[in-house]
Amino acid sequence: MNAETMMGSELRGLRRRRPEIAGTVLAGTDGLLISSDLPTTEATHLAALAAASFGIGHRMAATLRQGEFHESVVHTAAGCVVTYPAGQDALLTLVTEPESDLAALREEARGMVRRTGAALAACRRPTLLPHQPDPHAPLAVRTPMATLPNQRPHRAQSATWRRPPI
Repeated sequence: MNAETMMGSELRGLRRRRPEIAGTVLAGTDGLLISSDLPTTEATHLAALAAASFGIGHRMAATLRQGEFHESVVHTAAGCVVTYPAGQDALLTLVTEPESDLAALREEARGMVRRTGAALAACRRPTLLPHQPDPHAPLAVRTPMATLPNQRPHRAQSATWRRPPI
């Protein structure tokens, strides 16, 4: 079973077990959408916002030296949006209804992330590092300035500005 199929079945299973979940989004920490059951436009925006929320939460946890980031919760009039880290480079975001049991939901989400950790790592492409030059490679050959033809670019004569008479 490939990673996408496994994540899709896990997300559907989570929604079957927890009917208060209105939607799910799986995104990279870079904000790019991996999988979702929301309309595409909303899912794309939510993936980017989840990454921003994760970045702020991660930075706050590091600044306060309170341990690693566990989740981000946004309470709204219509429910909650909860973002959990899912492995090293993915985020699971759940859109829930108002009366959700967030503690039980947390356990379900973390269990799902543990079960699918290898699949999550597989579905994310490795980030390509910029080309690093070989420190032992020969230097580029340069032409000394003395061997270049001594030609100055031709500039048009510009009129000098004069103050108009008063």
